[in-house]
Formats: sequence, C-alpha cells, structure tokens
Amino acid sequence: KDIEYIRSVYYNKVEFARFSSSLGKFVGFTEYGLKQADYWNSQASYLAGLRATKETVCKHNIDID
Repeated sequence: KDIEYIRSVYYNKVEFARFSSSLGKFVGFTEYGLKQADYWNSQASYLAGLRATKETVCKHNIDID
C-alpha cells in the first residue's frame, strides 16, 4: 500500500500529464494535458493495463530488494 506507480508525460521538458496508481487515472497540468488526460481516462483497457503495472512491475521488484 505504500508504493505508487507514476508515469509522467513530457513535452519540451514540461510535464503536461501524469498517471498515478494511487488515483488510478491521469491528471493534466496544462490545457493540452487536461485534454489528453480526459482522452486517456476514457480508455478503460489502457487504464487497466497501467493499474496492473503496479502489481506486475513494482511489487515484483520491491520483493527483490
């Protein structure tokens, strides 16, 4: 419960959107990022894959350490 998977999306070194496994969705930080976040959040299969990444990658590797 104390680990979080974050995927940040950048353009020209500016973060415009971020997926957070604790929220389970994308959050936009710019006008363009808000539009992209809305689109990505409407894609149920894409979100399900990102949510599963926490289980398959993060939890697997934390057990190794």
